[in-house]
Amino acid sequence: MKQVPIKLGPLALLLTVISICVTTLAILTFTTARADLRLAEKYAQTVETRYALERQGQEFLRELSETDPADYGLMDWERDAAGVYWTDFEQDGATLRIGFRPDRETGYRVLSWRQEKGWVEDDSIGDLWDGGFMP
Repeated sequence: MKQVPIKLGPLALLLTVISICVTTLAILTFTTARADLRLAEKYAQTVETRYALERQGQEFLRELSETDPADYGLMDWERDAAGVYWTDFEQDGATLRIGFRPDRETGYRVLSWRQEKGWVEDDSIGDLWDGGFMP
């Protein structure tokens, strides 16, 4: 009986290409999942900071409702020319700024409730083309 030689060249080449493709997809999946995790953690920290500031602001309003409006001038709040008092709460680089005015019926009236976070430009990229042309 004559034995037929098996040629593994095309089959080996196909398996090599398939294994390279699967490895590449696995690496891409891992790096994408890692980036998604970092983004989710950053978002969670932002939400935690925002809610903490909201809690501080609500506690401030509770204390403000127990304060006599005649005593507002004794507190160390800013007061502008329109008679609006301002107070700030800060946490992790974010700021909650509350503006309120004394009210005869309710004791106070909130005029402004604003959260802000400072932005710092990232210069670590280096010298990029600004879109202009050289003279």
